[in-house]
Amino acid sequence: MSALGSALPVPGMKAPRRAWSRPALLSLALAIAVVVVVQFGAVPIALADWFNGPWSDAPKTGGAHVLWQLRLPRIGLTLAVGASLGLAGALSQALFRNPMAEPSLLGVTSGAAASVALTLTVFASLHAVIPPDARLWLLPLVGFVGALSVCFALERLSRWLAPGSIAALLLCGLALQAMAFAIVGLCSFIANDEQLRAINFWTLGSLAGANWTMAAVMGGALLLLGSMAWRMAPRLNALALGEAAAAHVGIEVDRLRLQAITIVALLSALAVAWCGNIGFIGLMAPHLARQLVGSDQRHVLPNAMLAGALLLVVADAFARTLAVPAEIPVGVFSALIGAPWFLFLLRGAVRRMGSA
Repeated sequence: MSALGSALPVPGMKAPRRAWSRPALLSLALAIAVVVVVQFGAVPIALADWFNGPWSDAPKTGGAHVLWQLRLPRIGLTLAVGASLGLAGALSQALFRNPMAEPSLLGVTSGAAASVALTLTVFASLHAVIPPDARLWLLPLVGFVGALSVCFALERLSRWLAPGSIAALLLCGLALQAMAFAIVGLCSFIANDEQLRAINFWTLGSLAGANWTMAAVMGGALLLLGSMAWRMAPRLNALALGEAAAAHVGIEVDRLRLQAITIVALLSALAVAWCGNIGFIGLMAPHLARQLVGSDQRHVLPNAMLAGALLLVVADAFARTLAVPAEIPVGVFSALIGAPWFLFLLRGAVRRMGSA
């Protein structure tokens, strides 16, 4: 029970000093990164452009248009998507008790991408019967269904093949990911030129199509789902000791799994449907958060959101500026950073298993 007491919050217990001091530095780093990214780019931003917003009657300069119609909405969407992927990764690792779990590696985001690819090709006629104002919501809805389906299939397959096995969980995720990419490949084969460009967009990931509507919806979903996830944190702390221990203290494990899977699926689906497949952010952000604040999910979840936002802002800054006037897909940079990080984590996990 002493271990359980350390996992669950104790009334009146004060957080360690690093629980607020280090996240403050993380928040400061994110604020500095946002200021730098907004200010610099292919089009320079003057001080007067900040006061020449949509409310101003003054003639709009090129810098003002870029700032208010392109760069700021993109930064807003980048922050929301990065925070969402960080939160989804933290929930995945807590739910499966696996430090290498994340929506991308578990096949969740690839399932959403496969659903989007099918919608763009096989079911392309849906666009003709849906009103133009509602088409913006079609791909997020389809992506949510695909992500949710893969999430539940993964949970059921891992329980059926080898209950409680981390190896079986990852192998099932890799198998589902391979199936999803096979569907994307088939859709690419039958697609026309316009559909093929759209599928490549979802496969590689890009934030170039950002607008204020996307940023607002993604931010609103993040606030709602983030507050729900934070209320789940004490139960996730107990789940870290195993399902039996969590059930012993009165936690409905199946209900907790359902809630966490739904939040992960929705966050991943919204991110993939509007920005494409951006991998490894959900893997790196929770690890950075745990290094800063420890393993208490009450602190890990919000700090994983900050870390995910910071990582994606930096990755998108490189994608947007390194090949001006062209733009490199942001998924390329997240993979270049995340793949070596994953190998580093895998090496550490193998060493721990060898010494156990």
